Amino acid sequence: MDTLKIPELYLLALALVFTVPYLIWRLGRTDGWAPLVVVQIVTGILLGPGVLGRAAPGYYSFIFKPDVVTMLNGVALWALILFVWGAGLELDLGQVWKHRRETFLTAGLALGMPLALGFFASLFLMGTGWIGPAAMPWQFSIGIGMACAVTALPILVLFLEKLDILRTSLGQRILRYASLDDIAVWAVMAAIVMDYSRLGQQAVFLILFALAAVVYRKVVPKLSPSDRWPVALIWLALVSFGADWGGLHFMVGAFLAGAVSDSEWYGQEHLDRFRNAVLLAFMPVFFLSTGLRTTWSVGGAAVFAAAGILFLAAVAGKLAGVAVAGWILRWPKGESLLIGLLLQTKALIMIIFANILLDKQIISSDTFTALVLMAVASTIIAMPWAKTVLNSARKPEGPMVQPE
Repeated sequence: MDTLKIPELYLLALALVFTVPYLIWRLGRTDGWAPLVVVQIVTGILLGPGVLGRAAPGYYSFIFKPDVVTMLNGVALWALILFVWGAGLELDLGQVWKHRRETFLTAGLALGMPLALGFFASLFLMGTGWIGPAAMPWQFSIGIGMACAVTALPILVLFLEKLDILRTSLGQRILRYASLDDIAVWAVMAAIVMDYSRLGQQAVFLILFALAAVVYRKVVPKLSPSDRWPVALIWLALVSFGADWGGLHFMVGAFLAGAVSDSEWYGQEHLDRFRNAVLLAFMPVFFLSTGLRTTWSVGGAAVFAAAGILFLAAVAGKLAGVAVAGWILRWPKGESLLIGLLLQTKALIMIIFANILLDKQIISSDTFTALVLMAVASTIIAMPWAKTVLNSARKPEGPMVQPE
């Protein structure tokens, strides 16, 4: 075994990251409360230095050599860019504007309440070991607050499909709320990670991006369907590069590249296949890469305590915000709770958000670990609780199951 080459170790690591979560998901039958993607996230943490590294340090260091980790990180980076581009494509600003009063009110409260509670929770984590070395206090607090407020739109789509309400009026409303929050999340992210020493470069990027987007939107619809996907990938790589060059983060660029595109160009069926392919073939590598970044240097108990505080802020804030919106808009009984629960799905987008904060040294590795644990916990409780609420409230002619 000591004679294994780097490519062989790399493939062994890939086999590990695809095999372990699949077996847990299939043999444990977790799909009712933790879809495969959630199991993959948890497995990534288990394979990291905090768990596998401590339980079997020799095996961990043998498999995850620096060269292997570098190769994994390269795949994870591209997976992340593809995934965030897809999230940008999911936005339907036309429907948001059509139902703007309800959407802006609900999305604002659903985002604002957990953000505020997360902001105050961050004050308890302002000490050494939690705040990143390059962070200003406002960046750290707003970053933590927004992490508590995030909803993962792609995971939300999977949950709505499993609950058989994706194509109902309720499901489409929930997607509108999450879509608007998605825009706010990336806008806040851009403000937090902005390199203020490169404002000139950022202005150049934004001007060039705006001009290029106008041209892109005119050209792509005229292309054949077989040409649109290759052109989209070129566009994605260039915009992501430009955003990073300008002092923003390449993930902000990836989101912008998707947001200015129309999903109709590619077809919903093809986009669903694309999203599933990325989730199946690429994102597990990102989850492993995320797990390799989790640490417990301040102590396991402290990290779990921090995760618990953030979990309470996220869940209570989201449920309270949606409850206020439901009271103002006079929703049917049980609808506020159901919507608030489904908007708890934080895994993926929140973990991407936390990765960016860690990259920019706004949070420490221990805070990153606490945020990942919070995201996993809030996502796991969403599905079974929402299913219980929906089953108790659903009627054949009820408002919750009317088609859009």
